[in-house]
Amino acid sequence: MTDNPKISPTLVEPEWVKLGYGARFQMFQNLMQHRIRDVLLVSSLYDLYVFEEDGRLYELIRDKYHGLNLTHAPELIRASDTGEALTMLESKRPFDLVITTLHIDDMRPHEFASKVKALNPDIPIVLLAFDNKELSELMLHHNVAVFDQIYIWQGDFRLMLAIIKSLEDRMNVAHDTQILGVQSIILIEDNISYYSSFLPMIFLEVMKHTQRLISEGINLSHKRLRMRARPKILLCTNYDEAWQYYKQYDETILGIISDIDFPKGGEKCPGAGLEFAKAVKVKHPDIPILLNSTNVEFQELAEALNLSFILKNSPTLMQELRTFLMDQLSFGDFVFMTPDGREVGRATDLKTLEEQIFKIPDESFTYHAERNHFSNWLKARTEFWLAHELRPRKLSDFPSIEATRHNLARSIGDYRAILQRGSVTDFNQETFDPASSISRIGGGALGGKARGLNFINTIVNHTDLCTCFPGVEVVIPPAIMIGTDVFDDFLEANHLLEFALNETDDEVIHQRFLDAAVFPEEIKQPLRCFLEIIRSPLAVRSSSLLEDSHNHPFAGVYSTFMLPNTGKTVDDRLQDLIAAIKRVYASTFLKSAKDYMKATSFRLEEEKMAVIIQKMAGAVHGTRFYPHFSGVARSYNFYPVPPQKFSDGVAAIALGLGKTVVEGGAAVRFCPHAPSRIEQFSTMENILKSSQTEFYALDLSSPVDPRHEIGDAQVKKYPLQAAEEDGALAYVASTYSPENDRLYDGISRDGLRVITFANILKNKQFPLNDILIALLEIGRSGMGTPVEIEFATDLADTQSGNMQFALLQIRPMVVNRELEMLNIEAHRKEDLICYSSQILGNGVMDHIHDIVFVDRTRFERSKSRDAAQEIARINAKLVEEDAGYILIGVGRWGSLDPWLGIPVSWDQIAGAKLIVESDFMDFTVDPSQGSHFFQNLNSFMIGYFTVHSDQTQSGIDWNWLLEQPVVESTQYVRHVHFDKPLIVKMSAHQNKGIVLKPGL
Repeated sequence: MTDNPKISPTLVEPEWVKLGYGARFQMFQNLMQHRIRDVLLVSSLYDLYVFEEDGRLYELIRDKYHGLNLTHAPELIRASDTGEALTMLESKRPFDLVITTLHIDDMRPHEFASKVKALNPDIPIVLLAFDNKELSELMLHHNVAVFDQIYIWQGDFRLMLAIIKSLEDRMNVAHDTQILGVQSIILIEDNISYYSSFLPMIFLEVMKHTQRLISEGINLSHKRLRMRARPKILLCTNYDEAWQYYKQYDETILGIISDIDFPKGGEKCPGAGLEFAKAVKVKHPDIPILLNSTNVEFQELAEALNLSFILKNSPTLMQELRTFLMDQLSFGDFVFMTPDGREVGRATDLKTLEEQIFKIPDESFTYHAERNHFSNWLKARTEFWLAHELRPRKLSDFPSIEATRHNLARSIGDYRAILQRGSVTDFNQETFDPASSISRIGGGALGGKARGLNFINTIVNHTDLCTCFPGVEVVIPPAIMIGTDVFDDFLEANHLLEFALNETDDEVIHQRFLDAAVFPEEIKQPLRCFLEIIRSPLAVRSSSLLEDSHNHPFAGVYSTFMLPNTGKTVDDRLQDLIAAIKRVYASTFLKSAKDYMKATSFRLEEEKMAVIIQKMAGAVHGTRFYPHFSGVARSYNFYPVPPQKFSDGVAAIALGLGKTVVEGGAAVRFCPHAPSRIEQFSTMENILKSSQTEFYALDLSSPVDPRHEIGDAQVKKYPLQAAEEDGALAYVASTYSPENDRLYDGISRDGLRVITFANILKNKQFPLNDILIALLEIGRSGMGTPVEIEFATDLADTQSGNMQFALLQIRPMVVNRELEMLNIEAHRKEDLICYSSQILGNGVMDHIHDIVFVDRTRFERSKSRDAAQEIARINAKLVEEDAGYILIGVGRWGSLDPWLGIPVSWDQIAGAKLIVESDFMDFTVDPSQGSHFFQNLNSFMIGYFTVHSDQTQSGIDWNWLLEQPVVESTQYVRHVHFDKPLIVKMSAHQNKGIVLKPGL
């Protein structure tokens, strides 16, 4: 039943949703799974006093954790003796670590440790001593192997952090290395005093380095998660343990810091450090190694092996160790050096590294490339994927130094783009990509519309959807999003909330918001920077907390404005943009929004507004801006024509901006699985009647006045002739020849232009159906519910030479999944007010007493706006009485074109529980297809019937309705009330619905 070639199964396989979403950062979230949260400290009161100094050890540790952006500060629980400690451990409290001092009264430390291991062999036990002498006596006369680690307290509380983190690193290294390639530093030292000094300093430098990287994170989530990918510090006290770690993780070893004399094979081994370094250099000559010793004679041997060396009794020992970490382990800037040690450049981040590659002399580039310094620096910065890609490359793989430079720079640039793609980043003018970036400004939530946009952005960029349609770019237009905190700050600074909640005049609300003097200064500057980057027209969209939710989409309730963005100066354009943002904020409190809110369980004062500022999709055509076509597609079709199924979905497209489609104007409707079967094209008469005769475009010529109506005032109607003059009709139009009553594809002939999209739907000059099928299935799988997408397409060649499909929005559809079988066939037609075989809804309504209907015998299509006002007044009265009603009309409800129906807004019919669309007396129209109209029907579970007078399976007893006594009668509308309830029955399974006359 499909006209389309097969779509790659990897695109629509539901399992990718679980595995692919946020894959890059999800792996960061899976790091450091094992943590030490509860620590039992066993010490005498005096030892505790020594630890705390001024009585605040726990506070110092917690403050340090927070200062280093570590999220889980451990709890310290003290026991004054071993009896109390064992009681605590036997109580099954989940302690993760036991630390004991030498000075405990009732038991020797090694005996206590043995009892703890008997209770729980997996819990680590650390011994803390205060000097080497008393520790030496214990080690000489007793078995200390029962302790997992032994340290000497030298007055630095950071040793506690180092102990905890060192144990956590051991617990997590295997998992974290395997899933993401987290790097490790091997510290080999058997002298307890030295490693008790080295470990806190190394750990602190690692954390400082990670904090510098956090500042470069693309968003808050990325910054936090990057902390988890810091290098592990693996403390080893002998050759065998260190070699085991090296063999297991050799591809992820960032560096090695080693003593020279330490045990090997259970025996003392002078020169073990040199032996270890030589063995490492055989396989990985680029791993930085620092040897240290109290014997200066080893320095010459180390330097002969191209190893770093520091003397342990140097007065600047710690500073030299810190220098090694910064320079050799790449914990600082990338410093470009010449072979003779002269600095010729410096890079602080990926962007400056990419720039410096072309500025440094060949000798410096060659020096670093031959030693894998680039990949080492990237590994230290947690850019594991790029480091892994670069490490195998050699200078000999390229024809010249210049080719190597370009290859490296291109790899870095592509990687930076990948980091940005598919993620919402904190706005940064330096890194914002005008082709694809989506960034945020301000705190708080981003709202439902932004949530959907971010979701589909992630999806598109974590599949091969971007590349599987040759010649077509599937893109999410670049955008910035303003968080709800800015909305709150704006209302508070201008004292607007109470006023807006109580004011009923929309114009007064608009003007008061526009007149508001205070707009957050911290937002103006990034907006100005954004405008310096983007000179194209902009869509300023609402994105409230409640918008596009699963239950109430609030579709079309809040405002969207289109800005030409053509002001002479950036300040002029900024003024226009801020005015548009203020108007979006004001739309939160307009009458239509308040009326809509009354029909939900929400309170308006709980609503908050975020704003999306998005580059418009399309192209400039003289003084107009518009895409070749825009559209809406749904994964669920409420009106499938056999053999199509509900799940085959439906799409509607129109020339120009999407206003035509979302508001129910003339558009081409088709099933992506069967695009050649278009019901509205069944006869030539239908084609000519339903064809689009006008299109919407953004007028770029008229100046924008931010003090008056903006945005949509610039969106204007144009005749098809304008599109033909622009060269835009060739892709979407056919030609009707009256002489022989035939329709020809394309516009090469003379005749009447008819928008049919034949070149796309029939001749497949653009893979629209394939793209829609893939996106709808991916969206449905990802959201777990049917979805609706909005899109715009530019068929002219872009700078890349490709046509462009821009995905603008995705939202969940609210589909009543009940398939209860109702006995509809048992009723006689004379007992029915209305019956239909094209319905939306399921179930029974038995509490309705009112019908509001358009008297089609008196209705004039030219007066449809008057009829809309009459209906609005009756609706307001019934809403006030909390009386739901049945609404029956002619043509399309909510039609953009007043000649095709009654152009009500949703708030004007919000009290209706069942909506019926019927034919005009002399004219048949297709059912409503407006995106916003359908979303609101679904969310409020309002029944919907389509009645065609020329079909035997649907009808309305107009004569009976006209005979009923009226509560109110206007020029075109009647309101009737019944004492007995009307019964509405709807069967989604049978796609049939009826309304019974009262009393039946």
